[in-house]
Amino acid sequence: MNDLLTAAVAAADRGWPVFMLGRSKRPVANCNDCRDNPHDPATCGHLTCHGFYAASTDPDRVRLIVGAVPGGQLAVRTGATSGLVVVDVDPAHGGADSLADLVTGQLVPRTLWVVTGSFGQHLYYRHPGREIPSRPMPNRPGIDVKADGGYVVLPPSIHHRTRQPYRWGEGLCDPSEMPPALIDACLPAPPAISTSHPAGPIRTTRAGGISNPEGLLTSTLNAVRNAGEGKRRTTLYGAARGVARMVAAGAITRADAIAALTDVGQQAEQTARDIRAAIADGFRDEGIAA
Repeated sequence: MNDLLTAAVAAADRGWPVFMLGRSKRPVANCNDCRDNPHDPATCGHLTCHGFYAASTDPDRVRLIVGAVPGGQLAVRTGATSGLVVVDVDPAHGGADSLADLVTGQLVPRTLWVVTGSFGQHLYYRHPGREIPSRPMPNRPGIDVKADGGYVVLPPSIHHRTRQPYRWGEGLCDPSEMPPALIDACLPAPPAISTSHPAGPIRTTRAGGISNPEGLLTSTLNAVRNAGEGKRRTTLYGAARGVARMVAAGAITRADAIAALTDVGQQAEQTARDIRAAIADGFRDEGIAA
């Protein structure tokens, strides 16, 4: 615990927001109040709820966070918040070969790095200032990008399966700048342009006192499209509740409602799991089965 606390305070001193995971690299479960009363996780204030939203650089708060999860793993929130992009190499899934290709192509300059507890590598780079989503690196098996919306485990945490520590590699002490070619390699391919809704046309009907259901649906979905990074998941949940009320009023069918919410969730770069959860929770809280 003392080693984790020392590492946590040192990371916070570098401006890296840190938080604690459980023993298995998963975020600590939300408290009952956060689970039962949906709210903006960025403004919650609880020490361990909402995963990386609890991350902090305040040394006093960091000490409380580490003390609240004895035996857990220390993590840093990646992305613009910390100024970090981490290239996560998993040799068990082909990451060593993919990394060799990146090195050969001079896409990954020497930088601050970590040997992970599963014998992989985390390569730390300075965030370029444009949004870099956390996702698998396209066409590079075994390599994930941990940036906006992500996190990585920090040394000296102990891997839950191997019982091996994460440790800093020898060499540079600070993250290097990302070359343009590496930035491009981390970004998703541009989406295909479509002139029609993937699930077919969405139909709305005046019902339940809703005089302009099409306009209401559009404004509700636009709130998700325009939500800032870090607020999209919560905004999608709120949109799901609003659209569920339209379903209850008879202004839109349940199938069309789910299709529209799924589409806008994908536009907001949410994972399929998070989209399903937001819709299910929003519909449930309005008394409608999703």
